[in-house]
Amino acid sequence: MNPQLLVEGLTWFVVFIFSTTLHEAGHALAAWKLGDSTAYEGGQVSLNPLPHIRREPVGMVLVPLISFAMSHWMMGWASAPYDPLWAHRYPKRAALMAAAGPAANLLLVLVAGLLIRAGVWSGIFEAPDVANFTAVTAAVSAGSWAAAAVTPLSILFSLNLLLFAFNLLPLPPLDGSAILPGVMSDDMARGFHNLLRQPMFSMIGLLAAWRVFPLVSDPLQTLALNLLYPGAGYH
Repeated sequence: MNPQLLVEGLTWFVVFIFSTTLHEAGHALAAWKLGDSTAYEGGQVSLNPLPHIRREPVGMVLVPLISFAMSHWMMGWASAPYDPLWAHRYPKRAALMAAAGPAANLLLVLVAGLLIRAGVWSGIFEAPDVANFTAVTAAVSAGSWAAAAVTPLSILFSLNLLLFAFNLLPLPPLDGSAILPGVMSDDMARGFHNLLRQPMFSMIGLLAAWRVFPLVSDPLQTLALNLLYPGAGYH
């Protein structure tokens, strides 16, 4: 592996770990504040990635590294524990807990976007001629410190936009399916929770999500780029 690819892989890994940690910490914090201390007692109400990695070492370390080695793109997963009896008893609280993870990813998208806009306003960043997942912005001066910040900022923006949107798909076992009970009656929500806990529906949901999401992700990335650079006309 050449040094440039090694640096890119390390950047991907750091951003991936930080983003998934914040996502799961968001779930855990919301659950704790809403009455379920399961994740808090497991150490998940923390931005320290180690408790999250100990819970999901395959999804947070092994699969991301293997996927990058094979495709130069990183994928994986993480999770935060919760009490299913608490979720069954308080379906609207459980819906808020589910929404907290994607909300954390949206926060990182906004932070990355604001940093990029601040760079544009100060003259160190500009809209790239051709934007992609790892090139959301470009440095005005190729040899500056800003050039070193382009890839981490771009991955932070793009990866969290992807995580936010993917997790909002209303398909089990994604967070979007657990948010739906928040707009249902309590009885309907409890019945829906029982349905979501069936492994068969989770398998079907994941397969459907992988088929549907490519139809959503590219238009969403294009929309985000055009909001980031008004008038740029990306398509």
